[in-house]
Amino acid sequence: MNLEFDLKEFLWNNETIISLQKAGEGNMNLVFRVKTNQRSFILKQAKPYVVKYPSIPAPLERIASENIFYKSIERNTFLKERSPKILDFVPEKHMLLMEDLGEIKDYTRLYKEPNIEEPILIELLAYLNQLHQIDGENFPDNMAMRKLNHEHIFEIPFEEENGLDLNQIQPGLQELARPVQQNQQLKDKARELGKRYLQNTNALIHGDFYPGSWMVCENGLKIIDPEFAFAGDPEFDLGILAAHLKLASVDKDIYTLIQQYYCRPVKMESIRQWEGVEIIRRLIGVAQLPLQKNIAEKEVLLKYATHQILQP
Repeated sequence: MNLEFDLKEFLWNNETIISLQKAGEGNMNLVFRVKTNQRSFILKQAKPYVVKYPSIPAPLERIASENIFYKSIERNTFLKERSPKILDFVPEKHMLLMEDLGEIKDYTRLYKEPNIEEPILIELLAYLNQLHQIDGENFPDNMAMRKLNHEHIFEIPFEEENGLDLNQIQPGLQELARPVQQNQQLKDKARELGKRYLQNTNALIHGDFYPGSWMVCENGLKIIDPEFAFAGDPEFDLGILAAHLKLASVDKDIYTLIQQYYCRPVKMESIRQWEGVEIIRRLIGVAQLPLQKNIAEKEVLLKYATHQILQP
């Protein structure tokens, strides 16, 4: 495997590399598992593009934001216990060395097997409850990453001439997208939400709280990949969570669980709106999911998402 640096500089005395291999299918970054004669660790490096979509440029500073995120939560025992340990940060190489959590699985299996235990959902809500209490006033604005996300959430899916051939993804999907892309009221609301997304608040949010960031390992739940983190709208994280449970057809009333277990003042209308735009971008945008749904089912989801955004 051809790396652009020498791993020897990160090794302990008398430590030698036994193996180096990809650690999962990273979307944004290169992620490797390094095994030595003394330990195993994860090496995560940002490139000037999205690793899964190399034609899409991405800011290198995302890895620094991730490092600061983990530093920001380390005084909170609950959050720290549910995060990987950071072993080293090498800014000039845009790289993090992290604890190896072992052969873990994420919750993207939900898109094929929509079963998740209610205690896990309660724990996810408890994580967000704790996270959103952290003051993000001095957290980097992460604006380059937010602008990248803004384009893919609030712009591209709502444009008719966006260069995407959705029928290549699934026959009939292009036609299914047209009512969304021709609904001016919906597009205006999406633009309004997009402006709100780019505004700062004082609450630290994860920014990409979907099943690919929820990990199951031997010692419990871990939350990873906060490269989109910033000080923003707490309802955004909750809306992303709700959207992916809906996309996966998980049979749980997340809004009732939020009211019972999130335990902080929250605007339900905002959660529903963030949920709606996330569903739309995952169905007719670039960042597709391994959904097991036919066109009729996706049409129902798009109508649901439109209602969530335009609700009175």
